[in-house]
Amino acid sequence: MKPNQSITSYTALVIGAGGVIGRNLIDYLMTLPEWNIIGVSRRGGEDAPRLRYISADLLNEADTQAKLCHLTTVTHIFYAAYQDRPTWAELVQPNLAMLVNVVNTIEPIALNLQHISLMQGYKVYGAHLGPFKTPARETDANHMPPEFNIDQQQFLEERQSGSSWSWSALRPSVVCGFALGNPMNLAMVIGVYASISKELGLPLRFPGKPGAYHSLLEMTDASLLARATVWAATDPRCANQAFNITNGDLFRWNELWPKIAAFFELEAAPPLPLSLATVMADKEMLWNSMIEKYGLMNTSYDDVSSWPFGDFVFSWDYDFFADGSKARRFGFHDFVDTENMFMDIFENLRERKIIP
Repeated sequence: MKPNQSITSYTALVIGAGGVIGRNLIDYLMTLPEWNIIGVSRRGGEDAPRLRYISADLLNEADTQAKLCHLTTVTHIFYAAYQDRPTWAELVQPNLAMLVNVVNTIEPIALNLQHISLMQGYKVYGAHLGPFKTPARETDANHMPPEFNIDQQQFLEERQSGSSWSWSALRPSVVCGFALGNPMNLAMVIGVYASISKELGLPLRFPGKPGAYHSLLEMTDASLLARATVWAATDPRCANQAFNITNGDLFRWNELWPKIAAFFELEAAPPLPLSLATVMADKEMLWNSMIEKYGLMNTSYDDVSSWPFGDFVFSWDYDFFADGSKARRFGFHDFVDTENMFMDIFENLRERKIIP
């Protein structure tokens, strides 16, 4: 922002508005009266006071320019878009291209641009590749590429040099919250898996690798992440910094899993390694019958199932956590009890008639 320039309201451009992170960020921004919000996703959304949606193909440079070229009032870009691909190497090109297309469109026209917020994750630390140094810290060295999170941050660092705006990078653990049609939604995986297990008269078995049942893990509540994201984007101390954002506690599935089973009124049977992507592939007809039987919202099986992501998380037979103290040292002190988080999400899924 230029000297002596006063802004009494902000305009947030939320990229990836339909995902669990973007959706919860918009919900939080809607509670803050000084924010106007523009949500961008492929599906678009329903407009509301101070909120409007734009449907755009961010992989298409021309479409991005055409759809976003009039957004001159944007003060903050919150980037949380993600394109899935079969391999880690294939993730780089589309995910970097989308960010570049957005910044190339908005930065030249948004004269009051103050901040660009980048959503990352523990892939920065190589957590997806196998056992990594724990607790991971923001100062840890990068690993051998390819890695799109690292490329995205390097792009922002280079682009920011000499500019009046700043950037921040948020690094959550597995993000849990409500969103349909999201390829990385662990709470939905567990909720639907448990509901189908109950419908079939089965106990709830942990389906991951044997060692994963005993590993030390952490999660990130989507609402907590939303608050941290806005904090980092508006606190001058956070300019050009990366932050691990977590609930603040650690857990093991061997302690939490029986409590999840109890929530669904199920017995917890001994773990058994299963590929959810395989064993749940033929359950669409059963799911459709459950929708009719229990009067559930008519959601497609594809929108409520993220089985490959469940297999991915449940395969971590190594400790998976980071040091979240930097955010606390910089002033963000919110925390969430992970067990309560899961139970609250399951209750919310029931209230929304997503699961019985």
